[in-house]
Amino acid sequence: MRPGRLLFSAVLWLAALATLTFLVVPVAAIFQKVPLGTLIDQLGTKVVRDALRISAEVNGIALVIVLLVGTPASYIIATRRFRGRSVVITLLELPLVLPPAVAGIGLLVAFLPDGPIGRILHPLGYDVFFRESAVVISVLFVGSPFYLRAAIAAFQELDEDVMAAARTLGASPARVFARIAIPVSLPALSAGAALAFARGVGEFGATIMFAGNLPGSTQTLPLAIYGQFESNLDTALAIGALLVVFSGAILLGVKLLVAWASSRSNSAFPSVATVSS
Repeated sequence: MRPGRLLFSAVLWLAALATLTFLVVPVAAIFQKVPLGTLIDQLGTKVVRDALRISAEVNGIALVIVLLVGTPASYIIATRRFRGRSVVITLLELPLVLPPAVAGIGLLVAFLPDGPIGRILHPLGYDVFFRESAVVISVLFVGSPFYLRAAIAAFQELDEDVMAAARTLGASPARVFARIAIPVSLPALSAGAALAFARGVGEFGATIMFAGNLPGSTQTLPLAIYGQFESNLDTALAIGALLVVFSGAILLGVKLLVAWASSRSNSAFPSVATVSS
């Protein structure tokens, strides 16, 4: 090998090694700082149990809402052409790039008694501030765009000829949606849902500004890390380790789903005759 090519190859490998080291060492340090036994013991404390319960509840509720509302919303946006469609998609994706503080203050202003949403809820006697419902709203705001983006992309890839044939044979639009669009897009929808759920579990900025950091009420796992950082570093590290394991499992699951989707052929479409019957 020529010296120039050898040098270039060495630079590439050094860059890859430096990148990997920079990204992996801080994560590995969480497990190195505290013994495994101590980490497990800290996960059994009341602070962690409460934060884990709240995180599971709010993210479970948010995921159900995202699936029930976001799936048909993504389908209509993906399969219809209308003026301003690109603007609508951009607005749906905007929370992906918003700073967490901006998301939090935006939610706060929107739900104030004189805000656009608060003016509707406040006369009904319902304020969401410093309640678990505020955490659900925060998680929805920051996590749902991950699902919407994946769902819109998946529905755009549907074979329009197959769907049109099903409609020609008498299948209703709802039946085509349920029997063709959803099953064929399921791997991408599942991956998007997993990413949305993972983003919601890791949500911090919008939640602390909109819902507060109340132990046993609105304190999720990331907020518990923040609360325990100065008083009990072992507990903060234990929660961090738990989130690292969870995030790694989500990423692995998404990769497996993407690989499964890539391996599927057009024969994965349900029989048109079956759909229309």
